[in-house]
Amino acid sequence: MWLTIATPPTQSLDQLDRMMGAVDPDGLRARYACRADGEFRIIAVWESKDHADRFFREVLGPVLARVLGPEPAGAPSTTGMEVLREFIPAVTG
Repeated sequence: MWLTIATPPTQSLDQLDRMMGAVDPDGLRARYACRADGEFRIIAVWESKDHADRFFREVLGPVLARVLGPEPAGAPSTTGMEVLREFIPAVTG
């Protein structure tokens, strides 16, 4: 598994909602919108690094252009990391 943390080039919650709803990427397991230090962060869990790389390389640009206009304010800064363990709480009850 691969996890990415991206800072999208928008401060509009409406634009963020449209970006996240614009596509259902191949290999995406989960995606979370957060705010840290006054900026949005998108945390995504991917099946693999290849899935994440393909999304950022082939899909994200057209989505940003469609939602933010033909010249968005830069690409998102992104950090990626390998998931070494996944802990899922047991369901009780």
